[in-house]
Amino acid sequence: MKTLIRIFLSAALSAIVATAAQAKLKVVATLPDFASLARDVGGDKVEVSSMAKPTEDPHFVDARPSFVVQLRSADVLIDGGAELEIGWLPPLLQNARNSKIEVGKPGRVQASEGVRLMNVPTNVTRAAGDVHALGNPHFMTDPIIAKTVAQHIAQSFAAVDPPNAAYYDANYKKFEATINAKLQEWGTAMLPFKGQSVVAYHDSWVYFAHRFGLNIDVFLEPKPGIPPSPSHLAEVIEKMKAQKIKAIIVEPFHDRKIAEKVASSTGAKVVDFAQYPGALPNTDTYVKLIDTLVSRLAAALK
Repeated sequence: MKTLIRIFLSAALSAIVATAAQAKLKVVATLPDFASLARDVGGDKVEVSSMAKPTEDPHFVDARPSFVVQLRSADVLIDGGAELEIGWLPPLLQNARNSKIEVGKPGRVQASEGVRLMNVPTNVTRAAGDVHALGNPHFMTDPIIAKTVAQHIAQSFAAVDPPNAAYYDANYKKFEATINAKLQEWGTAMLPFKGQSVVAYHDSWVYFAHRFGLNIDVFLEPKPGIPPSPSHLAEVIEKMKAQKIKAIIVEPFHDRKIAEKVASSTGAKVVDFAQYPGALPNTDTYVKLIDTLVSRLAAALK
C-alpha cells in the first residue's frame, strides 16, 4: 500500500512539474505596440494581452475592472514609463497588488528605459496643454527605438523564465535582423521626401519624423490635447499654402472631418495613420504597421 502511495505521489509530482514547465508567461502590455513586440520575442512561450485597443487614444484609456484581474495574475507588465499612461495605469496597479510587476522587478519592463526622449519641456504648465514632463512619450514610431524595447523585453522574459532564455534571445535577434533589413527599405522609400513638411493632428510623430528626415512641426491642435479653433486652423492653412505641404496625418481617435476641411482648403491629402498595430488594415504586427505608414505617406507626398 505504501509503495502504491509513493508511486501515486511521484506521478502527481511529475505531472505538476511538467505542467509548470509548459505554462506560458502571462504578459500584460499597456499598449498594442508593446504587445506586438512581446509576441515577436516571446513566441509560443508567452500569452500576451494589451490593455489599450489599437484605435484608442493612449492618453485616455478606459480603466476597466478586468484590467485589475489581468495585472493581478501577470508575470510581466510592459508599460511606456514616460507618463503616457499616467492618467489610468497607477490606480489599476494599486488595486492589483502584484509585487512581481513592481518597478525595479524582473517582471516590469518600462519601455522608455535607455531611450533618449525628445521634446523635454523646460517648464511644464497647464497653459502649455497636455505636455509630458519627461519628454514626448510616442517613441515607438522610431523602429530603431523599437529594437531597444524588444531587447528590454527579451531580457525581462529571460530573467522571469531562465530555462527559455536562449529562445527569447534568439527571437529578439530575429526581430533585430528584420528591422535592420527593413530600415534600408523604408529609408529608400522615404529618401525622395527628405526635408519635406507634413502636418499632424497631434504631436505623436516627432520620432518618426526624426528617423525618416521629415519635418512634422505643424499641428491641427493649437497645443497638445487642446481642440482646434477656427483661428488656429486658419493659421495652419496659411502655413500649409506657404510651405506647399502636401499631407495631413490623422489617427483613428481624431476628428477626421477637421483634417478634411483643412485639406480641401490647401489641396493636401489626408493620410490615415496609427501608432499601434491593428489600427489599420493588414497591420497586425509592428513591422507591418511601419510598412503601411511608410507606403501611405510616400504615396501622399509624391
